[in-house]
Amino acid sequence: MGDAIDLSGDGGVVKNIIRRAKADALGPSEDLPLVDVHYEGSLFETGEVFDTTREDNTLFSFEIGKGSVIQAWDIALRTMKVGEVAKITCKPEYAYGTTGSPPDIPPNATLIFELELVACKPHKGYTLGSISEEKARLEELKRQRELAAAVKEEDKKKREEAKAAAAARIQAKLESKKGHGKGKGKAK
Repeated sequence: MGDAIDLSGDGGVVKNIIRRAKADALGPSEDLPLVDVHYEGSLFETGEVFDTTREDNTLFSFEIGKGSVIQAWDIALRTMKVGEVAKITCKPEYAYGTTGSPPDIPPNATLIFELELVACKPHKGYTLGSISEEKARLEELKRQRELAAAVKEEDKKKREEAKAAAAARIQAKLESKKGHGKGKGKAK
């Protein structure tokens, strides 16, 4: 969908957006560091899939910035929003390096991951106040979306009414022309 974005600045982590997130979607942050992702990992050289959550529709959950995943994921997911799907190409130094760990990944392998950011969540110790603030913010966003949808629906209804009125005027003109054609003969 989009152009390649060099996230690492040295070509080590390159992102291509497959599906953009909605404009108001959240991304990982200090308040929302826990992420749930779907992914499919393949070898750049052969295209062979070595791991995926798609087959059993499971989610992989972890905390951004804690070193629990390869560096490329930490870099890439910080740039993503919930709902976004991106293809991430990772050079070995941002993936598993010279070790090739896990065992089914060869040493010095360039990897490709299709990542989907499914959710961002707070730490379990998130304060009640900040949770209620977040809920209020989400409720306001929902209310704004509902208002926008209502306006959009009203605009659609007005366009349909205008189309129907225009079609009725055209039909009336056509009927009027038909009527004029019949009465042109001389009266006896």
